[in-house]
Amino acid sequence: MLGDSLTLPIIIGAALIDSINPCVFGVLIFLIAFMTRVFKSRQKMLLGGLLYSGVVYVTYLLLGFGILKVALGTGVAGLFYLIVALVAIIAGGLEIKDFFWYGKGFTLQMIPGASSRIKLYTKKIEKLEKKNPALLFLTTAALGVFVVLVELPCTGAPYFAILGLLAKGSYSDAVPLLLLYNFVFILPLLVVIAVSYFGTGSDVLESWRQKHKGFMRLVIGGFLIALGIYMLYSLPPIF
Repeated sequence: MLGDSLTLPIIIGAALIDSINPCVFGVLIFLIAFMTRVFKSRQKMLLGGLLYSGVVYVTYLLLGFGILKVALGTGVAGLFYLIVALVAIIAGGLEIKDFFWYGKGFTLQMIPGASSRIKLYTKKIEKLEKKNPALLFLTTAALGVFVVLVELPCTGAPYFAILGLLAKGSYSDAVPLLLLYNFVFILPLLVVIAVSYFGTGSDVLESWRQKHKGFMRLVIGGFLIALGIYMLYSLPPIF
């Protein structure tokens, strides 16, 4: 079993912190506007949003399983734990910096050029839909995989920290907690989709995101620094 240092509140808190990242919200709001326009009905938009969320869940989960398997299988779990603890503290500092000077200097963001790529791919999907509507859901799912990968530099710090904590135990013990983490992670996505389905426009959601993005960075940064310090305090033997 995992030690007392790993608790459900840490798992749930990190997942929620990860999910409120402005990067996640920004891309999702853009995609909801895209899906609302392309799917042409609220019901289809809802299905597209649920499909996108499901793909995000599975992709994030598989990445976690893979990283955890490598850390445990190669015997570097202790070193991995130390590295992610330091990364969490550094990332937290960068997030707090963005509360005061948003976007100034080095900042955690998507892979350069990813935003324009996402816009390009959505335009291609929209053209494809006119020729073959059946492919719309398939291409939306593929877009979900791409978005997860390009968002990792912006959203990955809490996830890597939790993977470091999970690496202190066994793989079998970590599996249900990783399933829980990723379920909590997509909950805010489902809330945004539901709000949009019941009539809130993407422009209203984007206005809310712009108003609160600095505060979201502050909350994320504070949590990451606290988690990183906690991990260093409970650091296991590395070798």
